[in-house]
Amino acid sequence: MAERGEPKRRKRADGELSRERILDAATEIAAERGYEGTSIALVSAKCGLPASSIYWHFKHKDDLIAAVIERSFADWLKAWQVPDEGPARDRLVGLAMQIAKALLDSPDFIRLGLMLALERRPVEPRARAMFLQSRAQTSEQLADTMRELAPQLTEAQIHQLVTYAIAGADGLFIAKEIGGDAVDLVGLFELHAQALYDTALRLISEGA
Repeated sequence: MAERGEPKRRKRADGELSRERILDAATEIAAERGYEGTSIALVSAKCGLPASSIYWHFKHKDDLIAAVIERSFADWLKAWQVPDEGPARDRLVGLAMQIAKALLDSPDFIRLGLMLALERRPVEPRARAMFLQSRAQTSEQLADTMRELAPQLTEAQIHQLVTYAIAGADGLFIAKEIGGDAVDLVGLFELHAQALYDTALRLISEGA
C-alpha cells in the first residue's frame, strides 16, 4: 500500500513545486510589466516550464494573476497580529509597523491590485475581484481591531476610520513605490497609526 501511494504523493508534490515556480515567475514579471505586460509566453520562458503546464494549473492569464495576488495577500496577512500587551496606542502602532514590514516582503497583491482597481473594463478580471476581496477582508479585520482597542467608537465612526486608514496606507505604499529607498515605509506607517489613534480619540470626545 505504501509503495502504491508513493507515486501519487510524489506527483502531487511535483505539481505543487511546479505551481510555485509558475507563481514566482508570474510575480516577477507582473512586478516589472504590470497586468497587461504579463503573458503566458513570458511566464513560460521565465519559469522554464511549457505553456501547457501553466494552463494545467491556471485557466488563463487572469486566473494566474489572481493566484499571484491571493498568495501575496496570504503571506501579508500573517503579519496581522495585534500585540497582546501595552496601551491601546502602542498596540495599534505595533500592528501598523508589522503590516508595513510585511508589505515590504509581500507587496505584489497591493501593487497589482491598485493598478487593476483603477481600471474600468466591460468585463472585470478575476484578479481585480481577488484584490477587492482582500481589501474587504482587511477592512473587516481592521474594524475588529478598532472595536477592541477603542470600544467607545460607534459603528459609523469605525467605518470612517477604517476607510481613512486604508486610503492612507495606499498613499504611503505608492509613495514608497515612487520614492524607493528614500521613503521609510515602516516609519510612515508608525506616524499613520498614531494619527489614526488620535483621530479616534477626537471622535470619541466629540461624541461624548
